[in-house]
Amino acid sequence: MRIGELATAAGVSVRSLRHYEQSGLIHSERADNGYRRYGSGAVNRVHNIRHLLDAGLTVDDVRVFLPCLDGDLSSAVPSAEGLQVALDRLAVLERRIAAQSEVRDRLASALRTAGVTGVVSDAVTDVVPDAVTDRVKSRVTDGVTA
Repeated sequence: MRIGELATAAGVSVRSLRHYEQSGLIHSERADNGYRRYGSGAVNRVHNIRHLLDAGLTVDDVRVFLPCLDGDLSSAVPSAEGLQVALDRLAVLERRIAAQSEVRDRLASALRTAGVTGVVSDAVTDVVPDAVTDRVKSRVTDGVTA
């Protein structure tokens, strides 16, 4: 099948397919006219790639799973290397979440210090745009600037 047909069948963009191919995750043959031609298993392979990417892995991480991308990932026994890649990626995500939570908490504290009340909670940032806008407008009108 041609690249557009694969994109439609797999529910991804042609650009994504080119990226996967450039990254070594999928392969194509070239027809006499130069068009890419993909085998019948390409749809399943792309679905598996998307499944891993959607789970939070990167394209580089997915390379570890190359030997099993053509099969049924949900029933495959995970390899030690695959599990380690997933654990490493989870640790990266946890660090990013912690860093973003710290930034959120600093911003919430700054808003409370600025006198914005009832807009931001400690556990969850629950911003009410109208309340923030009204509070900022009234502070500007009163001549208060930060």
